Amino acid sequence: MSDTGSTAFAAVADTADQYALSHLDALESEAVHIFREVAGEFERPVILFSGGKDSIVMLHLALKAFAPAPVPFTLLHVDTGHNFPEVLEYRDRAVARHGLRLHVASVQDYIDRGVLRERPDGTRNPLQTVPLTEAIQEHRFDAVFGGGRRDEEKARAKERVFSLRDEFSQWDPRRQRPELWNLYNGRHAPGEHVRVFPLSNWTELDVWQYIAREGIELPEIYFAHEREVFARNGMWLTAGEWGGPKDGEPVEVRQVRYRTVGDMSCTGAVDSDATTLDAVIVEIAASRLTERGATRADDKMSEAAMEDRKREGYF
Repeated sequence: MSDTGSTAFAAVADTADQYALSHLDALESEAVHIFREVAGEFERPVILFSGGKDSIVMLHLALKAFAPAPVPFTLLHVDTGHNFPEVLEYRDRAVARHGLRLHVASVQDYIDRGVLRERPDGTRNPLQTVPLTEAIQEHRFDAVFGGGRRDEEKARAKERVFSLRDEFSQWDPRRQRPELWNLYNGRHAPGEHVRVFPLSNWTELDVWQYIAREGIELPEIYFAHEREVFARNGMWLTAGEWGGPKDGEPVEVRQVRYRTVGDMSCTGAVDSDATTLDAVIVEIAASRLTERGATRADDKMSEAAMEDRKREGYF
């Protein structure tokens, strides 16, 4: 190749590099596309929003997708009644800051009415299915955004981005559709709905790197802090009204943080000295356990715990 040809080739390569997307830009672009597709295809979408990091990133992406217009979706939180106070406080601040509408489906309400019963172990995560599915039916939501990622757990790895649910909110793998070339099929019959997962192709590390890049605020429990905890089944749990600790489970003060948040009865903390985003990213990059595998007791109830809940309509 002549010198002139080599120079021209190098110039073209440099130009291509300038317009190449980073992996975070590519993930963001895909998620924004998904939000816009749902806005165009469905009548009554809703975002599941708990105040956890994945739902916070989802909301941030939705705000980006429609700026400067407001987000055209309402939010829905299934409140177990045993949520971390710091997370609920963040949830309410985020809703007020962005002028959003929030629906809360309360597990406690269903227990008070006798529709649901407390479990012997005090865990309320499995009790979320009925409040969630009834809220979807009551408000006629036809698309429900969730923050599930395929790297979290093997049952989640099977999910499509658009996951069809029947009129009972149940998942049937035989009815799921192929998603070639980022083409999503939102067709559904009356009473059915689609669960939508914009973060499907993200990893936990991607989420944290994106949070750092975008300067997204999080609840403080995601960073190392001193907390009263007790050991159960290899996890550090927080004492609370849900029934912990039991005799023989001494409470101690440790420096911990949470990789994921949910019902206090089944969400464990990890020992950590990561008080900054950079330190958390280093910690996650070195971890060989998924966040749910390391800190969620509800996923350890059986080999098919999440699969069972998917079929019932929870995830």
